[in-house]
Amino acid sequence: MSMQQFTVQNLATGYGDLQVLQDISFDVGAGECLCIAGRNGVGKTTLMRALSGELPLISGGIQMQGTEISALPTNRRHGLGLSYGPQDSVTFAPLSVKENLTLHYQDQNLERYEHLFALFPRIRERLEQSAGSLSGGERKILSFTRVMAEDAQVVLLDEPTEGVAPENIDHMATVIRSTLQARHSVIVVEQNLSLIEAIADRVIVMDHGAIIHETANGPELRNEISNLLKV
Repeated sequence: MSMQQFTVQNLATGYGDLQVLQDISFDVGAGECLCIAGRNGVGKTTLMRALSGELPLISGGIQMQGTEISALPTNRRHGLGLSYGPQDSVTFAPLSVKENLTLHYQDQNLERYEHLFALFPRIRERLEQSAGSLSGGERKILSFTRVMAEDAQVVLLDEPTEGVAPENIDHMATVIRSTLQARHSVIVVEQNLSLIEAIADRVIVMDHGAIIHETANGPELRNEISNLLKV
């Protein structure tokens, strides 16, 4: 049995007086990928914001490698090895691509990105351009590249493939599988069933702010999720 690297217990959160999520519980082991599926507006991004520290909890807890992190701000969680690629505001538009990749490091060394540049050469080609000049899909790849190079113990990705070309989605799957082989954990909110099939160990499906189904990856996964999502 894999070590539980990330555990969520009876999580509830929301915005002001509006509670969006209730009684969310799951765990993710070292080297495991958990995908979170669900229709738009069911609370998936709210969950990711709570896990990352952007949104406070109403109740429940989050543990990372046995340490309670529920009360820690985003930067402290990052320092413990939690990286987050949000769905929106994925880049700093006025800054160059290179600056987006290096602003959180003390140096501007791009060697840490070489294996990712090999898969996403357009990012290397556009290092001196402003991130705001990239297409939506390219900004998503830039964000993905930044997050995956951090070598975090737990990676949170919210809709990483939105607007991304199919061949680059395949490359994303390659990078995620490599991260899992290094015994790191990945939690992905995703609607692209091809990516889910390629990377998931387990899938949970959300609706109306709650988990309504959990399943292991397998040959019937696509039909199982499609029936739940009515797509």
